[in-house]
Amino acid sequence: MKRERIQEILEQHRKKGLTLLASGGETQKPSSQLWNPSINEQLLEEIKREADRFMLTPNPELTYSLFRVYGDTGERLAYERVYFERRKRLNSYVIMALQEPGNADYEVAALNMIWSVCNEFTWCLPAHFNEGSDRLDIDLFSAETGFALSEIKLLLGDRLPDLLRRRIEAEVENRLFRPFLEQGPYGWETADHNWAAVCAGSVGAAALYLIEDSHRLSQVLERVLHSLDCYLSGFGNDGACAEGYLYWQYGFGYYVYFAQMLKRATAGEINLFATNKVKEIALFQQKCFTGSSTVVNFSDSRPESGIFMGLSCCLHQEFAEVIVPDASLRAEYAADHCGRWAPAIRNLMWVKEEWMAATESKTIWPAVSYYLSNVQWLLSRHASENGGNYSFAAKGGHNEEPHNHNDVGHFILHADGQAYLADLGSGKYTAKYFGPERYSIWSNGSQGHSVPIIDGSHQQNGAAFRAAVMEASTNASTDKFALEISSAYGHSITERFITFLVPELAEEGRVILTGQRQLFINYDHQDWKPVVTARSDIDHYGVERFWYTLDFEWKAAVEVPLIANFIFQFES
Repeated sequence: MKRERIQEILEQHRKKGLTLLASGGETQKPSSQLWNPSINEQLLEEIKREADRFMLTPNPELTYSLFRVYGDTGERLAYERVYFERRKRLNSYVIMALQEPGNADYEVAALNMIWSVCNEFTWCLPAHFNEGSDRLDIDLFSAETGFALSEIKLLLGDRLPDLLRRRIEAEVENRLFRPFLEQGPYGWETADHNWAAVCAGSVGAAALYLIEDSHRLSQVLERVLHSLDCYLSGFGNDGACAEGYLYWQYGFGYYVYFAQMLKRATAGEINLFATNKVKEIALFQQKCFTGSSTVVNFSDSRPESGIFMGLSCCLHQEFAEVIVPDASLRAEYAADHCGRWAPAIRNLMWVKEEWMAATESKTIWPAVSYYLSNVQWLLSRHASENGGNYSFAAKGGHNEEPHNHNDVGHFILHADGQAYLADLGSGKYTAKYFGPERYSIWSNGSQGHSVPIIDGSHQQNGAAFRAAVMEASTNASTDKFALEISSAYGHSITERFITFLVPELAEEGRVILTGQRQLFINYDHQDWKPVVTARSDIDHYGVERFWYTLDFEWKAAVEVPLIANFIFQFES
Protein backbone atom coordinates (compact mmCIF):
# COMPACT_ATOMS: atom_id res chain seq x y z
CA MET A 1 0.00 0.00 0.00
CA LYS A 2 1.35 3.41 -0.97
CA ARG A 3 2.37 5.93 1.68
CA GLU A 4 -0.16 8.54 0.55
CA ARG A 5 -3.06 6.15 0.98
CA ILE A 6 -1.79 5.01 4.37
CA GLN A 7 -1.55 8.63 5.51
CA GLU A 8 -5.07 9.36 4.29
CA ILE A 9 -6.51 6.41 6.21
CA LEU A 10 -4.57 7.24 9.38
CA GLU A 11 -5.68 10.87 9.38
CA GLN A 12 -9.28 9.87 8.85
CA HIS A 13 -9.40 7.47 11.77
CA ARG A 14 -7.12 9.25 14.22
CA LYS A 15 -9.79 11.94 14.46
CA LYS A 16 -12.04 9.29 16.00
CA GLY A 17 -9.58 8.55 18.80
CA LEU A 18 -9.49 4.80 18.25
CA THR A 19 -7.49 2.71 20.74
CA LEU A 20 -4.77 0.30 19.72
CA LEU A 21 -4.17 -2.39 22.32
CA ALA A 22 -7.54 -3.80 23.34
CA SER A 23 -8.72 -6.90 21.45
CA GLY A 24 -12.25 -7.17 20.16
CA GLY A 25 -14.76 -4.37 20.24
CA GLU A 26 -14.31 -3.04 23.74
CA THR A 27 -12.88 0.38 24.51
CA GLN A 28 -9.60 0.84 26.37
CA LYS A 29 -10.11 0.12 30.07
CA PRO A 30 -8.37 1.69 33.06
CA SER A 31 -5.06 -0.04 33.82
CA SER A 32 -6.52 -1.81 36.86
CA GLN A 33 -9.19 -3.44 34.65
CA LEU A 34 -7.15 -4.44 31.62
CA TRP A 35 -7.73 -8.14 32.19
CA ASN A 36 -10.16 -10.45 33.90
CA PRO A 37 -8.58 -11.50 37.24
CA SER A 38 -10.81 -14.57 37.62
CA ILE A 39 -9.72 -16.34 34.42
CA ASN A 40 -6.12 -15.13 34.86
CA GLU A 41 -5.80 -15.97 38.54
CA GLN A 42 -3.14 -18.68 38.16
CA LEU A 43 -1.13 -16.71 35.59
CA LEU A 44 -1.18 -13.61 37.80
CA GLU A 45 0.06 -15.71 40.73
CA GLU A 46 2.98 -16.88 38.58
CA ILE A 47 3.83 -13.31 37.61
CA LYS A 48 3.64 -12.15 41.23
CA ARG A 49 6.00 -14.95 42.32
CA GLU A 50 8.48 -13.94 39.64
CA ALA A 51 8.27 -10.26 40.56
CA ASP A 52 8.71 -10.99 44.27
CA ARG A 53 11.67 -13.27 43.57
CA PHE A 54 13.37 -10.66 41.41
CA MET A 55 12.89 -7.95 44.03
CA LEU A 56 15.09 -9.88 46.45
CA THR A 57 18.18 -9.07 44.40
CA PRO A 58 19.49 -5.98 42.55
CA ASN A 59 18.92 -5.67 38.83
CA PRO A 60 21.84 -7.40 37.08
CA GLU A 61 24.08 -5.25 34.91
CA LEU A 62 25.10 -5.82 31.30
CA THR A 63 28.82 -5.25 31.72
CA TYR A 64 31.49 -4.69 29.08
CA SER A 65 33.06 -8.04 30.01
CA LEU A 66 29.78 -9.83 29.32
CA PHE A 67 29.36 -7.99 26.05
CA ARG A 68 32.83 -9.09 24.89
CA VAL A 69 32.22 -12.81 25.54
CA TYR A 70 30.49 -13.41 22.21
CA GLY A 71 33.09 -11.57 20.13
CA ASP A 72 35.95 -13.35 21.90
CA THR A 73 34.52 -16.89 22.12
CA GLY A 74 31.31 -17.16 20.06
CA GLU A 75 29.44 -17.97 23.29
CA ARG A 76 26.00 -16.30 23.50
CA LEU A 77 24.40 -17.48 26.73
CA ALA A 78 26.53 -15.55 29.25
CA TYR A 79 25.29 -12.16 28.02
CA GLU A 80 21.85 -13.31 26.96
CA ARG A 81 20.94 -14.82 30.33
CA VAL A 82 21.45 -11.41 31.97
CA TYR A 83 19.78 -9.52 29.10
CA PHE A 84 16.70 -11.74 29.19
CA GLU A 85 16.46 -11.62 32.98
CA ARG A 86 16.33 -7.84 32.72
CA ARG A 87 13.43 -8.11 30.26
CA LYS A 88 11.65 -10.55 32.57
CA ARG A 89 12.07 -8.10 35.45
CA LEU A 90 10.68 -5.28 33.32
CA ASN A 91 7.61 -7.35 32.41
CA SER A 92 6.98 -8.65 35.92
CA TYR A 93 7.33 -5.31 37.68
CA VAL A 94 5.16 -3.41 35.19
CA ILE A 95 2.40 -6.03 35.14
CA MET A 96 2.30 -6.15 38.93
CA ALA A 97 2.28 -2.35 39.11
CA LEU A 98 -0.77 -2.45 36.83
CA GLN A 99 -2.38 -5.27 38.78
CA GLU A 100 -1.76 -3.67 42.19
CA PRO A 101 -1.73 0.10 41.59
CA GLY A 102 -1.51 0.81 45.31
CA ASN A 103 1.72 -1.16 45.75
CA ALA A 104 4.54 1.38 45.78
CA ASP A 105 7.26 -1.30 45.76
CA TYR A 106 6.16 -2.66 42.41
CA GLU A 107 5.83 0.80 40.94
CA VAL A 108 9.30 1.87 42.07
CA ALA A 109 10.79 -1.39 40.76
CA ALA A 110 9.06 -0.87 37.42
CA LEU A 111 10.25 2.73 37.06
CA ASN A 112 13.82 1.81 37.96
CA MET A 113 13.82 -1.03 35.46
CA ILE A 114 12.48 1.21 32.69
CA TRP A 115 15.26 3.69 33.45
CA SER A 116 17.84 0.92 33.46
CA VAL A 117 16.71 -0.45 30.09
CA CYS A 118 16.87 3.05 28.64
CA ASN A 119 20.48 3.24 29.87
CA GLU A 120 21.65 0.10 28.07
CA PHE A 121 24.54 0.58 25.64
CA THR A 122 22.55 -1.25 22.97
CA TRP A 123 19.24 -3.08 22.89
CA CYS A 124 20.72 -5.55 20.38
CA LEU A 125 22.29 -8.86 21.34
CA PRO A 126 26.06 -9.04 20.77
CA ALA A 127 25.46 -11.81 18.20
CA HIS A 128 23.52 -9.26 16.10
CA PHE A 129 25.69 -6.21 16.82
CA ASN A 130 27.99 -4.96 14.06
CA GLU A 131 30.94 -3.22 15.72
CA GLY A 132 32.44 -2.08 12.44
CA SER A 133 29.39 -0.24 11.14
CA ASP A 134 28.45 3.42 11.51
CA ARG A 135 24.82 2.42 11.09
CA LEU A 136 22.86 1.74 14.26
CA ASP A 137 21.73 -1.89 14.31
CA ILE A 138 18.09 -2.85 14.63
CA ASP A 139 17.74 -6.52 15.52
CA LEU A 140 14.90 -8.64 16.87
CA PHE A 141 15.43 -7.62 20.46
CA SER A 142 16.06 -3.92 19.97
CA ALA A 143 12.83 -3.74 17.98
CA GLU A 144 10.96 -5.72 20.65
CA THR A 145 12.32 -3.45 23.39
CA GLY A 146 11.12 -0.32 21.59
CA PHE A 147 7.69 -1.91 21.15
CA ALA A 148 7.58 -2.88 24.84
CA LEU A 149 8.55 0.54 26.19
CA SER A 150 6.09 2.30 23.88
CA GLU A 151 3.25 0.11 25.10
CA ILE A 152 4.29 0.41 28.74
CA LYS A 153 4.22 4.18 28.36
CA LEU A 154 0.60 3.94 27.22
CA LEU A 155 -0.48 1.52 29.95
CA LEU A 156 1.14 3.30 32.88
CA GLY A 157 -0.20 6.63 31.65
CA ASP A 158 0.01 9.43 34.20
CA ARG A 159 1.72 7.11 36.70
CA LEU A 160 4.84 7.37 34.55
CA PRO A 161 6.83 10.50 35.48
CA ASP A 162 7.26 13.04 32.73
CA LEU A 163 11.02 12.48 32.66
CA LEU A 164 10.56 8.76 31.96
CA ARG A 165 7.91 9.43 29.33
CA ARG A 166 10.28 11.76 27.50
CA ARG A 167 13.15 9.31 28.00
CA ILE A 168 11.19 6.47 26.37
CA GLU A 169 10.23 8.71 23.47
CA ALA A 170 13.82 9.82 22.95
CA GLU A 171 15.34 6.34 23.19
CA VAL A 172 12.85 4.77 20.79
CA GLU A 173 13.33 7.68 18.41
CA ASN A 174 17.12 7.39 18.46
CA ARG A 175 17.38 3.60 18.49
CA LEU A 176 14.51 2.69 16.14
CA PHE A 177 12.74 5.43 14.17
CA ARG A 178 15.68 7.60 13.14
CA PRO A 179 17.96 4.76 11.97
CA PHE A 180 15.01 3.00 10.30
CA LEU A 181 14.09 6.11 8.30
CA GLU A 182 17.56 7.55 7.73
CA GLN A 183 19.94 4.56 7.66
CA GLY A 184 17.84 1.80 6.12
CA PRO A 185 16.92 -0.36 4.44
CA TYR A 186 17.94 -3.22 6.73
CA GLY A 187 18.46 -6.77 5.51
CA TRP A 188 15.52 -8.11 7.47
CA GLU A 189 13.12 -5.80 5.60
CA THR A 190 13.05 -8.26 2.67
CA ALA A 191 13.50 -11.48 4.68
CA ASP A 192 10.95 -14.27 4.27
CA HIS A 193 11.27 -15.54 7.84
CA ASN A 194 10.65 -14.48 11.46
CA TRP A 195 13.03 -11.51 11.40
CA ALA A 196 10.80 -9.58 9.00
CA ALA A 197 7.71 -10.07 11.13
CA VAL A 198 9.29 -9.42 14.52
CA CYS A 199 11.42 -6.42 13.53
CA ALA A 200 8.92 -4.77 11.19
CA GLY A 201 5.95 -5.57 13.41
CA SER A 202 7.69 -4.13 16.47
CA VAL A 203 8.87 -0.97 14.68
CA GLY A 204 5.37 -0.50 13.27
CA ALA A 205 3.70 -1.00 16.65
CA ALA A 206 6.04 1.45 18.37
CA ALA A 207 5.39 3.96 15.59
CA LEU A 208 1.62 3.68 16.02
CA TYR A 209 2.07 4.50 19.70
CA LEU A 210 4.65 7.28 19.50
CA ILE A 211 4.74 9.02 16.11
CA GLU A 212 2.07 11.72 15.95
CA ASP A 213 2.93 13.19 12.55
CA SER A 214 0.84 11.23 10.05
CA HIS A 215 3.25 11.88 7.17
CA ARG A 216 6.21 10.46 9.08
CA LEU A 217 4.13 7.60 10.47
CA SER A 218 2.98 6.63 6.99
CA GLN A 219 6.62 6.54 5.84
CA VAL A 220 7.35 3.97 8.53
CA LEU A 221 4.21 1.94 7.88
CA GLU A 222 4.72 1.77 4.13
CA ARG A 223 8.01 -0.06 4.66
CA VAL A 224 6.63 -2.13 7.53
CA LEU A 225 3.79 -3.40 5.33
CA HIS A 226 6.25 -4.27 2.57
CA SER A 227 8.34 -6.27 5.06
CA LEU A 228 5.28 -8.16 6.27
CA ASP A 229 4.46 -9.04 2.67
CA CYS A 230 8.00 -10.44 2.37
CA TYR A 231 7.43 -12.44 5.56
CA LEU A 232 4.25 -13.97 4.16
CA SER A 233 6.07 -14.89 0.96
CA GLY A 234 8.04 -17.41 3.02
CA PHE A 235 4.86 -19.46 3.49
CA GLY A 236 3.10 -21.59 0.94
CA ASN A 237 -0.65 -21.85 0.66
CA ASP A 238 -0.60 -24.70 3.22
CA GLY A 239 0.33 -22.17 5.94
CA ALA A 240 3.16 -24.33 7.34
CA CYS A 241 6.10 -22.65 9.05
CA ALA A 242 9.24 -24.39 7.81
CA GLU A 243 11.20 -22.76 10.68
CA GLY A 244 9.25 -24.87 13.18
CA TYR A 245 6.40 -24.26 15.63
CA LEU A 246 8.35 -22.05 18.05
CA TYR A 247 9.19 -19.69 15.20
CA TRP A 248 5.54 -19.70 14.15
CA GLN A 249 4.65 -18.66 17.69
CA TYR A 250 7.35 -15.99 17.59
CA GLY A 251 7.29 -14.59 14.05
CA PHE A 252 3.60 -14.98 13.29
CA GLY A 253 2.83 -13.81 16.82
CA TYR A 254 4.44 -10.44 16.11
CA TYR A 255 2.69 -10.27 12.76
CA VAL A 256 -0.61 -10.69 14.64
CA TYR A 257 0.24 -8.19 17.39
CA PHE A 258 0.90 -5.48 14.83
CA ALA A 259 -1.93 -6.51 12.50
CA GLN A 260 -4.46 -6.28 15.33
CA MET A 261 -3.20 -2.81 16.31
CA LEU A 262 -3.31 -1.54 12.73
CA LYS A 263 -6.77 -2.98 12.20
CA ARG A 264 -8.06 -1.12 15.25
CA ALA A 265 -6.20 2.08 14.37
CA THR A 266 -7.88 2.13 10.95
CA ALA A 267 -11.28 0.68 11.99
CA GLY A 268 -10.54 -2.38 9.85
CA GLU A 269 -9.73 -0.44 6.69
CA ILE A 270 -6.21 -1.91 6.70
CA ASN A 271 -6.80 -5.53 7.65
CA LEU A 272 -3.76 -7.81 7.48
CA PHE A 273 -5.88 -10.83 8.41
CA ALA A 274 -7.99 -10.65 5.26
CA THR A 275 -6.25 -13.26 3.11
CA ASN A 276 -6.63 -17.01 2.87
CA LYS A 277 -2.89 -17.49 3.34
CA VAL A 278 -2.97 -15.73 6.72
CA LYS A 279 -5.91 -17.93 7.71
CA GLU A 280 -3.96 -21.07 6.81
CA ILE A 281 -0.93 -19.82 8.77
CA ALA A 282 -3.23 -19.23 11.76
CA LEU A 283 -4.39 -22.87 11.53
CA PHE A 284 -0.82 -24.24 11.65
CA GLN A 285 -0.70 -24.40 15.46
CA GLN A 286 -3.46 -26.99 15.75
CA LYS A 287 -1.83 -29.21 13.14
CA CYS A 288 1.63 -29.59 14.61
CA PHE A 289 1.11 -30.89 18.16
CA THR A 290 1.56 -34.62 18.76
CA GLY A 291 0.30 -34.63 22.34
CA SER A 292 -0.85 -32.14 24.92
CA SER A 293 2.35 -30.06 24.76
CA THR A 294 4.65 -32.11 22.52
CA VAL A 295 5.41 -30.66 19.13
CA VAL A 296 6.43 -31.79 15.67
CA ASN A 297 9.79 -30.11 16.25
CA PHE A 298 11.41 -30.12 12.82
CA SER A 299 14.02 -27.38 12.24
CA ASP A 300 15.14 -25.21 15.17
CA SER A 301 12.15 -26.00 17.35
CA ARG A 302 12.06 -27.43 20.84
CA PRO A 303 10.21 -30.68 21.58
CA GLU A 304 7.61 -29.18 23.91
CA SER A 305 5.75 -25.89 24.12
CA GLY A 306 2.96 -24.25 26.00
CA ILE A 307 0.29 -22.29 24.16
CA PHE A 308 0.09 -18.51 24.04
CA MET A 309 -3.58 -18.34 24.94
CA GLY A 310 -3.90 -14.65 24.13
CA LEU A 311 -2.61 -15.21 20.60
CA SER A 312 -4.90 -18.23 20.18
CA CYS A 313 -7.96 -16.28 21.33
CA CYS A 314 -7.15 -13.39 18.99
CA LEU A 315 -6.79 -15.77 16.04
CA HIS A 316 -10.04 -17.53 16.96
CA GLN A 317 -11.75 -14.15 16.93
CA GLU A 318 -10.45 -13.59 13.40
CA PHE A 319 -11.00 -17.15 12.14
CA ALA A 320 -13.63 -19.35 13.74
CA GLU A 321 -11.83 -22.48 12.54
CA VAL A 322 -8.86 -21.77 14.82
CA ILE A 323 -9.09 -23.95 17.92
CA VAL A 324 -8.69 -22.28 21.29
CA PRO A 325 -6.73 -25.05 23.03
CA ASP A 326 -7.63 -26.45 26.41
CA ALA A 327 -6.67 -24.03 29.18
CA SER A 328 -4.41 -26.67 30.73
CA LEU A 329 -2.04 -26.25 27.78
CA ARG A 330 -1.28 -22.56 28.31
CA ALA A 331 2.36 -21.55 28.54
CA GLU A 332 3.52 -20.82 32.07
CA TYR A 333 4.65 -17.26 32.56
CA ALA A 334 8.30 -18.21 33.17
CA ALA A 335 8.44 -20.51 30.14
CA ASP A 336 9.51 -17.73 27.76
CA HIS A 337 13.24 -17.65 28.48
CA CYS A 338 13.59 -14.43 26.44
CA GLY A 339 11.08 -12.50 28.56
CA ARG A 340 9.10 -11.02 25.68
CA TRP A 341 6.66 -8.28 26.69
CA ALA A 342 4.21 -8.45 23.78
CA PRO A 343 2.99 -12.05 24.29
CA ALA A 344 3.18 -11.74 28.09
CA ILE A 345 0.73 -8.83 28.31
CA ARG A 346 -1.56 -10.27 25.62
CA ASN A 347 -1.77 -13.63 27.38
CA LEU A 348 -3.54 -11.60 30.07
CA MET A 349 -5.50 -9.10 27.99
CA TRP A 350 -6.68 -11.18 25.06
CA VAL A 351 -8.00 -14.27 26.84
CA LYS A 352 -11.79 -14.55 26.65
CA GLU A 353 -13.77 -16.36 29.32
CA GLU A 354 -16.40 -17.69 26.92
CA TRP A 355 -13.76 -19.26 24.65
CA MET A 356 -11.87 -20.76 27.57
CA ALA A 357 -15.08 -22.26 28.96
CA ALA A 358 -15.95 -23.71 25.55
CA THR A 359 -12.85 -25.91 25.63
CA GLU A 360 -13.82 -27.92 28.69
CA SER A 361 -15.62 -30.65 26.75
CA LYS A 362 -13.15 -30.81 23.87
CA THR A 363 -10.37 -33.29 23.29
CA ILE A 364 -7.03 -31.59 23.71
CA TRP A 365 -6.07 -32.04 20.05
CA PRO A 366 -8.38 -33.80 17.59
CA ALA A 367 -7.27 -37.08 16.03
CA VAL A 368 -6.77 -36.02 12.43
CA SER A 369 -4.11 -36.14 9.72
CA TYR A 370 -2.75 -33.43 7.45
CA TYR A 371 -0.48 -33.32 4.44
CA LEU A 372 1.16 -29.92 4.02
CA SER A 373 2.23 -29.96 0.40
CA ASN A 374 4.42 -26.86 0.25
CA VAL A 375 6.79 -28.05 2.98
CA GLN A 376 6.12 -31.74 2.26
CA TRP A 377 5.17 -32.65 5.83
CA LEU A 378 2.81 -35.46 6.77
CA LEU A 379 1.28 -35.02 10.24
CA SER A 380 -0.85 -37.81 11.67
CA ARG A 381 -2.66 -38.07 15.02
CA HIS A 382 -4.56 -41.22 15.94
CA ALA A 383 -6.64 -42.10 19.01
CA SER A 384 -7.06 -45.84 19.65
CA GLU A 385 -10.00 -47.55 21.27
CA ASN A 386 -7.85 -48.44 24.30
CA GLY A 387 -7.30 -44.76 25.03
CA GLY A 388 -3.85 -44.41 23.52
CA ASN A 389 -2.88 -41.40 21.44
CA TYR A 390 -0.32 -41.90 18.70
CA SER A 391 1.39 -39.41 16.40
CA PHE A 392 3.62 -39.76 13.40
CA ALA A 393 5.24 -36.99 11.40
CA ALA A 394 7.62 -37.11 8.46
CA LYS A 395 9.11 -34.52 6.13
CA GLY A 396 10.52 -34.20 2.66
CA GLY A 397 11.46 -30.65 1.73
CA HIS A 398 15.04 -29.63 1.02
CA ASN A 399 18.22 -28.77 2.87
CA GLU A 400 18.19 -24.99 2.58
CA GLU A 401 15.06 -24.13 4.53
CA PRO A 402 14.98 -21.30 7.12
CA HIS A 403 16.63 -22.51 10.35
CA ASN A 404 17.54 -25.50 8.23
CA HIS A 405 18.52 -28.96 9.40
CA ASN A 406 19.79 -31.50 6.88
CA ASP A 407 16.82 -33.79 7.47
CA VAL A 408 15.19 -34.78 4.17
CA GLY A 409 13.21 -37.95 4.85
CA HIS A 410 13.35 -37.59 8.65
CA PHE A 411 10.42 -38.72 10.83
CA ILE A 412 9.29 -38.88 14.46
CA LEU A 413 6.99 -41.27 16.31
CA HIS A 414 5.19 -40.36 19.55
CA ALA A 415 2.74 -42.15 21.83
CA ASP A 416 0.77 -40.40 24.57
CA GLY A 417 2.99 -37.37 24.15
CA GLN A 418 6.26 -39.28 24.59
CA ALA A 419 8.88 -39.44 21.83
CA TYR A 420 9.96 -42.94 20.83
CA LEU A 421 11.71 -41.85 17.65
CA ALA A 422 12.74 -38.26 18.23
CA ASP A 423 13.91 -35.02 16.70
CA LEU A 424 16.64 -33.34 18.75
CA GLY A 425 15.26 -29.93 17.78
CA SER A 426 17.29 -26.78 18.36
CA GLY A 427 20.75 -26.93 19.87
CA LYS A 428 22.67 -24.28 21.77
CA TYR A 429 22.90 -21.07 19.74
CA THR A 430 26.53 -19.99 19.27
CA ALA A 431 28.59 -18.40 16.49
CA LYS A 432 29.43 -21.93 15.30
CA TYR A 433 25.74 -22.87 15.24
CA PHE A 434 25.05 -20.22 12.57
CA GLY A 435 28.42 -20.49 10.83
CA PRO A 436 30.14 -22.75 8.29
CA GLU A 437 30.35 -25.62 10.81
CA ARG A 438 26.58 -25.67 11.44
CA TYR A 439 26.05 -29.16 10.07
CA SER A 440 28.81 -30.72 12.12
CA ILE A 441 26.52 -30.21 15.13
CA TRP A 442 24.40 -33.23 16.03
CA SER A 443 21.06 -31.43 16.09
CA ASN A 444 21.59 -29.83 12.66
CA GLY A 445 23.33 -32.40 10.50
CA SER A 446 21.65 -35.49 9.07
CA GLN A 447 23.82 -37.60 11.41
CA GLY A 448 21.47 -36.49 14.20
CA HIS A 449 18.26 -37.40 12.36
CA SER A 450 16.40 -40.57 11.48
CA VAL A 451 17.64 -40.76 7.89
CA PRO A 452 19.97 -43.12 6.02
CA ILE A 453 23.75 -42.89 6.01
CA ILE A 454 25.06 -43.70 2.54
CA ASP A 455 28.61 -45.03 2.04
CA GLY A 456 29.44 -43.47 5.41
CA SER A 457 28.38 -40.03 4.22
CA HIS A 458 25.63 -37.74 5.44
CA GLN A 459 23.24 -35.44 3.61
CA GLN A 460 24.63 -32.26 2.12
CA ASN A 461 23.39 -28.73 2.59
CA GLY A 462 21.66 -26.85 -0.21
CA ALA A 463 18.35 -26.48 -1.98
CA ALA A 464 19.42 -29.07 -4.59
CA PHE A 465 19.36 -31.77 -1.90
CA ARG A 466 15.66 -32.40 -1.71
CA ALA A 467 12.95 -35.03 -1.69
CA ALA A 468 10.58 -36.02 -4.44
CA VAL A 469 7.16 -37.00 -3.12
CA MET A 470 6.04 -40.27 -4.67
CA GLU A 471 2.82 -40.58 -2.65
CA ALA A 472 1.08 -38.54 0.04
CA SER A 473 -2.44 -39.37 1.16
CA THR A 474 -4.57 -39.36 4.30
CA ASN A 475 -7.93 -40.93 5.03
CA ALA A 476 -9.89 -42.27 7.97
CA SER A 477 -7.99 -45.56 8.14
CA THR A 478 -4.53 -45.10 6.58
CA ASP A 479 -1.96 -42.38 5.99
CA LYS A 480 0.69 -42.95 3.31
CA PHE A 481 3.85 -41.00 2.61
CA ALA A 482 6.53 -42.16 0.18
CA LEU A 483 9.64 -40.13 -0.67
CA GLU A 484 12.46 -40.60 -3.15
CA ILE A 485 15.69 -39.42 -1.49
CA SER A 486 18.21 -41.99 -2.73
CA SER A 487 19.04 -40.99 -6.30
CA ALA A 488 22.61 -39.91 -5.46
CA TYR A 489 23.33 -42.68 -2.98
CA GLY A 490 25.98 -45.40 -3.20
CA HIS A 491 25.75 -49.06 -2.25
CA SER A 492 26.43 -49.26 1.48
CA ILE A 493 23.44 -48.26 3.59
CA THR A 494 23.01 -47.57 7.29
CA GLU A 495 19.49 -46.79 8.48
CA ARG A 496 19.65 -44.47 11.50
CA PHE A 497 16.96 -43.73 14.08
CA ILE A 498 17.16 -41.16 16.91
CA THR A 499 15.69 -41.87 20.34
CA PHE A 500 15.92 -40.71 23.94
CA LEU A 501 14.96 -44.23 25.12
CA VAL A 502 17.44 -47.09 25.59
CA PRO A 503 17.11 -49.53 22.66
CA GLU A 504 17.07 -53.16 23.76
CA LEU A 505 17.73 -56.13 21.47
CA ALA A 506 14.90 -58.43 22.49
CA GLU A 507 15.63 -61.15 19.96
CA GLU A 508 16.92 -61.43 16.44
CA GLY A 509 14.75 -59.25 14.23
CA ARG A 510 13.28 -57.12 17.02
CA VAL A 511 14.44 -54.07 19.01
CA ILE A 512 12.30 -52.67 21.84
CA LEU A 513 12.00 -49.05 23.03
CA THR A 514 10.35 -48.90 26.45
CA GLY A 515 8.66 -45.73 27.62
CA GLN A 516 5.12 -45.42 28.96
CA ARG A 517 4.42 -48.04 26.30
CA GLN A 518 6.64 -50.44 24.38
CA LEU A 519 7.53 -49.85 20.75
CA PHE A 520 8.67 -52.90 18.76
CA ILE A 521 10.97 -52.26 15.79
CA ASN A 522 10.89 -55.34 13.58
CA TYR A 523 13.50 -55.93 10.89
CA ASP A 524 15.04 -58.73 8.81
CA HIS A 525 17.99 -59.92 10.91
CA GLN A 526 19.54 -61.72 7.96
CA ASP A 527 20.05 -58.40 6.18
CA TRP A 528 20.53 -55.85 9.00
CA LYS A 529 22.76 -55.59 12.06
CA PRO A 530 21.54 -53.25 14.87
CA VAL A 531 24.15 -51.03 16.56
CA VAL A 532 23.26 -48.89 19.60
CA THR A 533 25.47 -45.93 20.52
CA ALA A 534 24.99 -43.60 23.49
CA ARG A 535 25.33 -39.94 22.48
CA SER A 536 25.12 -36.51 24.06
CA ASP A 537 25.04 -32.90 22.95
CA ILE A 538 24.22 -29.46 24.35
CA ASP A 539 20.58 -28.33 24.14
CA HIS A 540 19.20 -24.87 23.40
CA TYR A 541 19.63 -23.79 27.03
CA GLY A 542 23.25 -24.93 27.32
CA VAL A 543 22.45 -28.16 29.23
CA GLU A 544 23.95 -31.51 28.25
CA ARG A 545 21.33 -34.02 27.10
CA PHE A 546 21.73 -37.75 26.52
CA TRP A 547 20.24 -39.89 23.76
CA TYR A 548 20.94 -42.79 21.41
CA THR A 549 21.52 -43.55 17.76
CA LEU A 550 20.01 -46.86 16.69
CA ASP A 551 21.79 -47.85 13.48
CA PHE A 552 20.90 -50.78 11.27
CA GLU A 553 23.95 -51.61 9.20
CA TRP A 554 23.48 -53.47 5.93
CA LYS A 555 25.39 -56.75 5.89
CA ALA A 556 27.94 -56.35 3.10
CA ALA A 557 27.63 -59.93 1.84
CA VAL A 558 24.00 -59.41 0.86
CA GLU A 559 22.81 -57.44 -2.18
CA VAL A 560 21.47 -54.00 -1.30
CA PRO A 561 17.65 -53.83 -1.52
CA LEU A 562 15.64 -51.22 -3.38
CA ILE A 563 13.34 -51.00 -0.34
CA ALA A 564 14.32 -51.34 3.34
CA ASN A 565 11.45 -52.59 5.48
CA PHE A 566 11.22 -51.64 9.15
CA ILE A 567 7.93 -52.15 10.98
CA PHE A 568 7.16 -49.98 14.04
CA GLN A 569 4.47 -51.49 16.24
CA PHE A 570 3.25 -50.37 19.66
CA GLU A 571 2.15 -53.03 22.13
CA SER A 572 -1.59 -53.52 22.03
